[in-house]
Amino acid sequence: MDYCHCRVRNQKVMKYKLVIFDMDGTILDTLEDLADATNYALHQNGFSERTIDEIRRFVGNGIIKLIERACPENTPNEVRENVRRSFVSYYGEHCADHTKPYEGIPELLQKLRVAGIKCAVDSNKPDFAVKELCSRYFNGLFDFALGSREGCKNKPDAGAVNEIISLLGIDKTEAVFIGDSDVDVQTAFNAGIQCIGVEWGFRGRKFLLEHGAHITVKNTGELSTILGV
Repeated sequence: MDYCHCRVRNQKVMKYKLVIFDMDGTILDTLEDLADATNYALHQNGFSERTIDEIRRFVGNGIIKLIERACPENTPNEVRENVRRSFVSYYGEHCADHTKPYEGIPELLQKLRVAGIKCAVDSNKPDFAVKELCSRYFNGLFDFALGSREGCKNKPDAGAVNEIISLLGIDKTEAVFIGDSDVDVQTAFNAGIQCIGVEWGFRGRKFLLEHGAHITVKNTGELSTILGV
C-alpha cells in the first residue's frame, strides 16, 4: 500500500479489523485538566506555574516526563517525585473537570462498533485515568484500554500495542494506530502497523509530517472515510 504526505482525498478506503487510539489529543481534549493538575503540583511545591502552550508541548510521554519538563532545570529527583505525587493526587480527583471528547469521536466509535471493527486505547496517561475516562465518555465502545502501568514501558515502546493485538487475535496487517503526536507515529512504526495522524490534537499537521506521519486527517469525517465507516 503506497501512502503519501496528503489528506484523505488521495487515500484508499482501508479495511481494518482493529483501530487503536491514543487518548490525549486524539479522542479526548484533556489539555486544560492536565494543565490544572500540573500547575497545582508545581504551586504546591513552590514552583512557578506553566502556560497552557507549555503544557501542550510537555505532554505525550507520560507523567514522569511531563513533570520533568515542567519543573525547573536541575530540580532534584526527590523534589520531582513530590511534584509527581501532587499531580497524581489532584488529577485523580479532577481528570474530568474540563475534559471532553473531540467533535465526532463518539459517533465514529459507534460506527466502528456497528461495522464490527475492534477498538482499543493505548495511552501514556496513568492506567487508572484511562479506564476512568473511557468509562465516563465512551462506555462500552472500546474492547480494550491500556494506560501507563508499573513495570511496563510507555509509548513509543510497542509493548502495549502488541499486547492488544495479541489479546484480540488480530493480524498486524489489519490494525491501525490513530494518534496526534510523534510518539504515536513512532509507536506504530515500532509495532509494525499503519498510522494515521489527527490534525486536531496537541501537535498539528506540520509537526506530524515532519516526524514521519504518512497520512493525516483534519476531522473525524476524513478519518471515517479512510476507515470505511
